[in-house]
Amino acid sequence: MRRTHPDRGHRTRPGEDHGPVRYGPPPPGHGLPPLPALVTALTDAARSQDERPTALLRAAAGYYARRGLGTDAGLLAAAPGLPPLLVAVTAVLGGDVLVPRPCGAWWAPQARALGRSVFHVATAAESGGVPDPYALLETVRRVRDEGGDPRLLVLSVADDPTAAVAPPEAVHEVVEAAVGEGLHLVSDETWRDTVHRPHETVLVSPAEMAPDRVTVVTDLAGPFLLAGWPAAVARFPATADGAALHARVLDVLSALGARVADPVAAAAAYALAEPADVTERLTASVRLHARVAAAAYETVVRAGVTARFPRAGRHLYVDLGPLRPAPAARGVGDAQELEDLLTARLGLPVPGGHRFGDDLEALRVRLSTAPLLGATDEEHQESLSSLSPVELPHVQRALMNLGSVFDDLRDDAQRWEPPR
Repeated sequence: MRRTHPDRGHRTRPGEDHGPVRYGPPPPGHGLPPLPALVTALTDAARSQDERPTALLRAAAGYYARRGLGTDAGLLAAAPGLPPLLVAVTAVLGGDVLVPRPCGAWWAPQARALGRSVFHVATAAESGGVPDPYALLETVRRVRDEGGDPRLLVLSVADDPTAAVAPPEAVHEVVEAAVGEGLHLVSDETWRDTVHRPHETVLVSPAEMAPDRVTVVTDLAGPFLLAGWPAAVARFPATADGAALHARVLDVLSALGARVADPVAAAAAYALAEPADVTERLTASVRLHARVAAAAYETVVRAGVTARFPRAGRHLYVDLGPLRPAPAARGVGDAQELEDLLTARLGLPVPGGHRFGDDLEALRVRLSTAPLLGATDEEHQESLSSLSPVELPHVQRALMNLGSVFDDLRDDAQRWEPPR
């Protein structure tokens, strides 16, 4: 009899909507007003009767080609967000799914919704969303020994929630191990354009290493669009198997009615063409979030917590393990209870690490930088245009509030620490 893999990373309490499927934290937002040209593209398309999917796919082909991934538009798919794309790929490939620990909040729930077993694989701190190759091989062996059928590995070189960027050698090793075990890979490259120091960071897509075995997916809410304008694209391998996978994924998306709304498709096509206003806004946004993320990192580390220095995205991943006596004194013993405490204290969503498949008992959370940029459009715009955004009064206040909450926990932890 096949043994069911336990889901140790999630817990649901009676009467509370904290289940992994019912509640998934959204990706970290921009915290900025939308680019006017994108608004114009969207509103113009809303007044038109023209359909836009072909233009979106052509623009996506150019986007990937500029990143070294030559692409035939006939091997691309679009959907209103990444979850439908991953559902479709998982449904077509069948079998069990492997993901890093931690990983994107929506990866595991999508697979479980199809009745697939999901197995988490350990990652090294510096590699974020790319699992350790030896842990991957051991997990595949164990799953097969227990009667499982692992077929799909989902990974992310620039990662949510850890904000890490995996070094090329780590990517190469895990791709080699996965391909050797006959796995198909889905590379979530949503955050590749948000690397904080692009001139100092080498980011390599798994599709460059194993083009025949990797499907690349990108949620445009990462670099370009608002979360309320859902659009994502997928690039399939240029092989007979890739073409067959693409065709069947399109069938699933059609059955789900997972079609990008025409106005959003128009805005997405404009963004993917990367005219000067789009690239300038992206560069300014990445620079802003990098500076604020670094300041937030320094703020929480001064309070005595452990954190991974953020290298991509609009977030950072924090471990309050060193301060455990303080949360414990308040009845906080796991990530769910820590999420509740910090969300109330900070007045903004602070999802616990268990949302991302991390151990429930570990006191880890993801902090987003968008709430630190201000409360109004005027403050957001000021943050974006400032040469020293961390010195702006509203950003300083937000960082001071963040520091105050973590300093209080540090002071409480010292009071509750048992004498030696």
